[in-house]
Amino acid sequence: MTTRAERAEETRLRILRAAFDLQSRSLASDIGLAAIAHEAGVSVQTVLRRFGSRDALFDEAIRFANQTVAEERRAPVGDPRAAVRVIVDHYERRGDFALMMLAQETTYEHVRRMSDAGKAMHRTWVTDVFGPQLADLAAAPRQETTDLLVIATDVYAWKLLRHDRGLSRSQTEQRLDTLVTAVLTAAALRKDT
Repeated sequence: MTTRAERAEETRLRILRAAFDLQSRSLASDIGLAAIAHEAGVSVQTVLRRFGSRDALFDEAIRFANQTVAEERRAPVGDPRAAVRVIVDHYERRGDFALMMLAQETTYEHVRRMSDAGKAMHRTWVTDVFGPQLADLAAAPRQETTDLLVIATDVYAWKLLRHDRGLSRSQTEQRLDTLVTAVLTAAALRKDT
């Protein structure tokens, strides 16, 4: 019985990964159950048996994506340089997926929900990993600094450097680290005056 349950869970995860991976390469409107089934190595009937419908599958894929992204973005609290390294690693794996989702967020409801969740997750990530640097700031400077750190570590900052400028991963990390350091230095100076 356990082996059967394990196989069923394996199949479920393969289908969710397939839906997640396809969304990084294709428009949501172009992704049908047949493509997901093919990518997962199962039949369309298996997908329907497990999830019921395309919409239900995409709802579950959103939860799966959020869990996956949260794990990939786990960074040590209070270590800005490590946080930048982690976020660049994450964007190297999932940056194109995030950009594809953002490009479609006004067109598809499930994509908008996924994008909204991603934006909220990013802001929470910033407040968590930079928490010690933000802790001693008054409310208004803390919000401003948080906003600036969100921007400095956003997927669009990575895109501008990595895709648009054609910089290496290392150069991109260095520039994002410079931005983060500048924001934190400015915040510390404001705190001390």
